[in-house]
Amino acid sequence: MKKLSQKIVRLLVKKRLKISFAESCTGGLLSTTITSISGSSKVFTIGFVTYSNQSKIIALKVPKKIIRKYGAVSYETCLSMVKNLNKISKTNISVSITGIAGPKGGTRKKPVGLVFIGIKKDNKTLTRKYLFKNKKRPLIQRAAVRKSLNLILSFIE
Repeated sequence: MKKLSQKIVRLLVKKRLKISFAESCTGGLLSTTITSISGSSKVFTIGFVTYSNQSKIIALKVPKKIIRKYGAVSYETCLSMVKNLNKISKTNISVSITGIAGPKGGTRKKPVGLVFIGIKKDNKTLTRKYLFKNKKRPLIQRAAVRKSLNLILSFIE
């Protein structure tokens, strides 16, 4: 992931783009992956770890009714997270992640390994659903970060 992070930071610097993150199940791992790269201070603006529903509501202004109706791990919540992060951060690129990293907390409808990743750049917004098969928490978190990095790269190349 280090080479991918280096490439992203290099491209963001070159294109003079700023980036921000709102993470839930990854607990700041995406932010750490980017900020571990020298030069990231030129491009990384803000990272939220909105682990609880309350923090999503307070920090990211996700409407309570969205979380109540669809749950914290949903397309709708992820989309609201990324759109509101973009308004708050005023960055060129915003990324949100919400999911169930396990090993507990999954249900039949929302199993462990279910992750939603949202990305917004200018007027283009994309929210993707992933189901990571490996049920080990650190592996799900790393897989979600890797997918996020690949999405970021596809948006800036």
